[in-house]
Amino acid sequence: MKKFLIVLLALFVFTVTLPLTADAQSCRRRTRRSTASRSYAVRSYTAQRRPSFYRRHRNLINIGIATGAGALIGGLVGGRRGAGYGLLGGTGAGALYTYKMNPKRRRY
Repeated sequence: MKKFLIVLLALFVFTVTLPLTADAQSCRRRTRRSTASRSYAVRSYTAQRRPSFYRRHRNLINIGIATGAGALIGGLVGGRRGAGYGLLGGTGAGALYTYKMNPKRRRY
């Protein structure tokens, strides 16, 4: 049981740190904007920056972290059945936090 909890904790740490390392990779998208004149066309390229990995997948990450934390706490307290209850409770709490208490604020 100890080995299982250690492996589960290591996977949890890995899933938390993975988005932080993926954010270091920058990806720029080029969009083409052309303005045409009588005899020639001028094309200028502007680079647009993609939102970070966390901003794009914020809902899934928050719910996943809450689910994992609930399952871990439930498993420590109540064994296998407690892990199932903690899984359900953590998912509900993460969804409540993500969608109701702290919704996305879109900036246009």
